[in-house]
Amino acid sequence: MTYRTILLHLDDAADAGRRTDAAIQLATAHDAHLTALYAPPRLYQQWLPEAGMRTEILARQKAEDDARAKAALESFEAAAAKAGLTRHETRRAEGDPREQLGLHGRYADLIVVGQADPNAPGTRESASIVEDLILSCGRPVLLVPYIGLLQQVGRRILVAWDASREAARAVADAMPMLERADSVRVVSVDAKPSANGHGQMPGADLALYLARHGIDVEVAHVGSSGVAVGDVLLNQASDHDADMIVMGCYGHARLRELVLGGATRTMLRTTPVPVLMAH
Repeated sequence: MTYRTILLHLDDAADAGRRTDAAIQLATAHDAHLTALYAPPRLYQQWLPEAGMRTEILARQKAEDDARAKAALESFEAAAAKAGLTRHETRRAEGDPREQLGLHGRYADLIVVGQADPNAPGTRESASIVEDLILSCGRPVLLVPYIGLLQQVGRRILVAWDASREAARAVADAMPMLERADSVRVVSVDAKPSANGHGQMPGADLALYLARHGIDVEVAHVGSSGVAVGDVLLNQASDHDADMIVMGCYGHARLRELVLGGATRTMLRTTPVPVLMAH
């Protein structure tokens, strides 16, 4: 199994080059076609009653947008050329980045996005775009930390397993990387045997499934001891030097805004290693 088409989300964030490096690395490893889509968060202009002033401001804003798009796409082209990546293309989205990423993402096997930098302007909007994409695109999304890559992605993978539909979807979507990994560690937190869930031995059924794909798996059951599940998983990733986490993404009811499950929210905000999520 392999990825044939990878979609990279580009914007004006300072860390865009880091996710570009990850996408190029994966495209090279899987001999995939890489599409870089420039889709920055939308900027809202103050309403002005004077038509002439409004026209002037919009024209200036368009020129600035064009310059930023040109710089971002040229930077991607330079990185692709340096890496010797020939199968790639660039696109510039017009309109809401959520809609455009979802539209283009339907025709990709994997979408690469960046984690929102908490110290950067527009953090809330950038994080919201990523969250909405994961829950609506129907494709696996690889979240690259804003601090960048410390090593190659997908050599030592930690699978967060709770026997849910979302976790099963994430494992299936990550199969091209799981099959190429040097080690795969399945971690269940506070797992309890259940006829309708984990089975008699939590993680054993998943290990057997992966073994039939030729994947050597280690299974671990970990107690949380009152620590948040997301933090337990991050501690496990650190302790075992994992360079990627695979997990299901959980969405709950909408009231005024979308509220994600606790472990998902922890990963989106604080993970120092790439996370492949599926919903």
